Amino acid sequence: MLELFDSMVEVSEAKIFFGSTQEGREQVTQRKSPFDGSVVSVAPVCNAEDTHKALRIAQRASQESRSVPLSQRISWLEDVAIRLQETRESIALMLTKEVAKPITFSRIEVDRCIETIKLTAMELANLHGETIPTDIMPSGKKTLAYYRREPVGVVACITPFNFPLNLVAHKIAPALGAGNAVVLKPTPEAPMTAYLLAKLFIESEYAIADALSVVYGDAEVGSALVQSPIPRVISFTGSVPVGNIITKQAGIKKVSLELGGNAATYIDSSADLALAAKRCAFGAFVNSGQVCISLQRIYVHHAVYEAFTALMASETQSLKVGSPYEEETFMGPLVDGEANERASSWIASAQAEGAKVVAGGEVIEGIFPPTVMAEVTDEMKIVCEEVFAPIVSLVSVEGYESAIAKMNDSPYGLQFSIFTNDLRMTQAFIDDAQCGGVVINDIPTLRFDVQPYGGSKLSGVGREGPKWALEEFTEVKSIVIC
Repeated sequence: MLELFDSMVEVSEAKIFFGSTQEGREQVTQRKSPFDGSVVSVAPVCNAEDTHKALRIAQRASQESRSVPLSQRISWLEDVAIRLQETRESIALMLTKEVAKPITFSRIEVDRCIETIKLTAMELANLHGETIPTDIMPSGKKTLAYYRREPVGVVACITPFNFPLNLVAHKIAPALGAGNAVVLKPTPEAPMTAYLLAKLFIESEYAIADALSVVYGDAEVGSALVQSPIPRVISFTGSVPVGNIITKQAGIKKVSLELGGNAATYIDSSADLALAAKRCAFGAFVNSGQVCISLQRIYVHHAVYEAFTALMASETQSLKVGSPYEEETFMGPLVDGEANERASSWIASAQAEGAKVVAGGEVIEGIFPPTVMAEVTDEMKIVCEEVFAPIVSLVSVEGYESAIAKMNDSPYGLQFSIFTNDLRMTQAFIDDAQCGGVVINDIPTLRFDVQPYGGSKLSGVGREGPKWALEEFTEVKSIVIC
């Protein structure tokens, strides 16, 4: 691991920051595997001074970035995608080491990251404006008027642990592709994963000098990024409490927030129950439930509640849980021991309120298993708040009207879904669901990187997805030629 850290020194400190020195040595922190506790990577510890230096470098670099031809920026992204494909296995392995994501899903994340970068390169061709008829009203006159999109300058990106590669790409690829300079603060839980991707951008033959810097740290570094007047956009993915802090600290700048969720689905009596159970088990427990759109609430028509509960328990118990390094493993450990304790407290709380465990529920060999809770009611904490763990709750309802009312009765509104063969119900659900995205006959955990992604209410502000991120990271300039 120290050899990996030593290799970081090869990259200019103007781009990858190593933190303040103490007795002549860089301060570093170790990342230990959530699976076996071994040290898997090291990372520097940065402070506010390092962050301000990175921002000043980005501010200077942004002057060049905005004037670089679009063709070079597209070539830059395409080159990174090619090099990422070439290093797919080693980066997937590092991802598994740092956050214990099963290796099969780590490879999928690398593949999605490649696609996100490619999609951004493709979408850059559509980053344009249009002409405006200024003589449309009597008070106007004939002119040549149009608008265009221009880079904002500097973008600060703060990314989470659950998708520490692809969610970095969703921010830095559109930000750099649009002609900005970026300062990235990756999650402390996966420092090397983010570093390996940043290194590909920095070392590309098409790279814009100093357009991307990486700073490592936690609250001090994040606050320095957010409070500085240099970045014109703050792009953050994480928790609601931190999102609230960012909103208060940011001042007058654009803030894009992808925050928490409490994803729900409704299982109608007309649904294919076997299919629904299979997909719901996937949606609730993939990535150990550590997904903003992880399925947490399942509202089931009372007529099929018992049958669906049995199917859901069976599907859950069939999932392979264990070492993230084994090809067949579906689910490994949570990100740390604290997450295990928090998940166990959710179960204890729900049981005290009358809920029953029908699958899972107890930590086995350090891994909190996929857990299904039945006989859950509306007032229970386990359905009111985001659990961010492999726990799903089954709630019996009288029908669609009751289900949609309960779904919407939440401070979150990221994604909802429905399983039904009733066309009229499908049409009603699309209109009624108060959230950023709806899915029909599949799980709310379904996301394609080409789509707009984001929510309403406490789930956030703004949208991700290459096309929409490019809009977040640019601003409109209006031009009139008389």
